[in-house]
Amino acid sequence: MIKPVSSSSAGTPIIEVRGLGKKFVVKRSVFGRPLAEVGAVDDVTFSLMPGETLAVVGESGCGKSTLGRMLIRLIKPTSGEVFIDGHNVTNVSHAVMRKRRRHVQLIFQDPYASLNPRMTIAQTIAEPLMLHNIVPSGQRARRVAELLEMVGLRPEQANRYPHEFSGGQRQRVVIARALASEPKAIICDEAVSALDVSIQAQVLNLLKDLQKRLGLAFVFISHDLGVVKHIADRVAVMYLGKVVELGTAEMIFSTPRHPYTRALLSAIPVAAPPSQHRSRAARLHGDLPSPIAPPPGCRLHTRCPHARPECQTVSMALDIEANGHANACAFWRELPAQDADHIREPRNPKLEKLFAAFEAMAARPALTATES
Repeated sequence: MIKPVSSSSAGTPIIEVRGLGKKFVVKRSVFGRPLAEVGAVDDVTFSLMPGETLAVVGESGCGKSTLGRMLIRLIKPTSGEVFIDGHNVTNVSHAVMRKRRRHVQLIFQDPYASLNPRMTIAQTIAEPLMLHNIVPSGQRARRVAELLEMVGLRPEQANRYPHEFSGGQRQRVVIARALASEPKAIICDEAVSALDVSIQAQVLNLLKDLQKRLGLAFVFISHDLGVVKHIADRVAVMYLGKVVELGTAEMIFSTPRHPYTRALLSAIPVAAPPSQHRSRAARLHGDLPSPIAPPPGCRLHTRCPHARPECQTVSMALDIEANGHANACAFWRELPAQDADHIREPRNPKLEKLFAAFEAMAARPALTATES
């Protein structure tokens, strides 16, 4: 049986990063010297507490997937530090990192490419049990059956191959494999973006149920603000490798501070007559700058509708308020207040109906037991 996260570690972040950065060399000289670099992630700091869901959102190319891979050192950081359970894993050996990585697992975007087509589902899920010596060999088949039932699959499906499953079922298998190592946190890198809406709702409700039962923490990387609003406790907004706003999901979606966050919410498409279309005040101008040569000062100033000359020289350090909300706009207090009409709620009616239906189904057995 999988054990819930110990309450003794409730005050210690499962994952903590300090000043994390990553640069990729994109051009070298004839002698191999780096001539041009891309700053994929730049000076990112945050922590993930037990039982918490932190969502990381932003445009394609903002560095959110690179950040997720650095958390478990699939990509080694250029600068900064990564802590897992209070232990600095930035420069540890591969053997030590394998032991630490057991506590933080990763779910990739594509369930089709995440599974070895030559291995049965039982072999795939049992592999972490063997690598980390979690259970004796004689008990692995039973543990595989438990994991399959936990993610909503039947134990008799264990001897099938990945091509015999649908996309949603494969993603459940990937989740079962992640759970096999008894992790404290799971990084979900666009884990539901390749699935249709009905399957998205099933997988998201499964993740929420597992979080309640096991006390798991999630880093949820996504571009779908509707999904993020449903699942996240806190949200980090990234732009060109920088975290530009970090706060609770409620504050991010109701009172965004940073112009980029406002623009993301304003860009959500809605079905409304032209007379009800929102103001263009929050929209960004121009194209995304080259990450090889980002603009000086605030990196958004070339596109920001509220830019001023000072923005070309200011630092993008996070301004942390008393309530813990942080954003990187130096002049956010001077920005015009954003009307509620201009803040578009990220809603997907079909997804919301499915969430409500699944929650009603989950509550039904409890009601029946109470009535009896």
